[in-house]
Amino acid sequence: MAAAEQEDELERKSVKEKLRPRLRAFDVGDKFSRLPLAKASVLLPLLVREGRLHLLLTVRAMQLRRSPGEVCFPGGKSEPTDKDEIDTALREAKEEVGLQPEKVEVICRLVPGIDKMNHLVTPVVGFIEDTFQATPNPDEVSDVFLVPLEYFIKPLNYKRLPYKTSSGYLSWMHCFIYDDQERKTSFKIWGLTAHFAVFLALIVFGKRPTFEVGYDLDNLISSAENNFMNLYASLYERKKSNL
Repeated sequence: MAAAEQEDELERKSVKEKLRPRLRAFDVGDKFSRLPLAKASVLLPLLVREGRLHLLLTVRAMQLRRSPGEVCFPGGKSEPTDKDEIDTALREAKEEVGLQPEKVEVICRLVPGIDKMNHLVTPVVGFIEDTFQATPNPDEVSDVFLVPLEYFIKPLNYKRLPYKTSSGYLSWMHCFIYDDQERKTSFKIWGLTAHFAVFLALIVFGKRPTFEVGYDLDNLISSAENNFMNLYASLYERKKSNL
């Protein structure tokens, strides 16, 4: 191995060693797994390239019935054969982009979200090798790309969009436009995907972002859990009122 390659390898190991304990401090395990909602999971694949942390994201195939052409993380609905949320995320990542489960170092499960179909969506964070080459399944994925994680706290193109949740709760969602200079392509990253990416960036960098977030940054994990339970409670109340 050349000296430059050895240096890069040491740098990658150093970044991961620093991040593991910080990320694991935010691991919720199966704390929310028993909530009576249909389950889904996404994998937040982190890799170190040129000394910077990046997230791998996908673009949904245009022929899909739900959210065609939208940016998302590898993931999907739970299957009966999945042992837990981690199993779901790893299985879906293999099916969608050819990422072998044994090539993922799973670090933690973060506070979940609720999508527009009222699925409980668990984000699973894992390190993957910087050399990973995706092989997208054309039935599900039209593109795969990387974004520096820091973009989700210091974006060049950002706006907040108002939206109403399925429970009728009025809120705001993050919306990022990321310009891939190398490929001369722009990607719109918003909704639950942006929500998970922002939360991960807040954990990793511990910095105040250049835009507003609905968290108490001094008590990030309890604030995130409270926000989620408030969202879940509003959904539960709406379901009760519709009975």
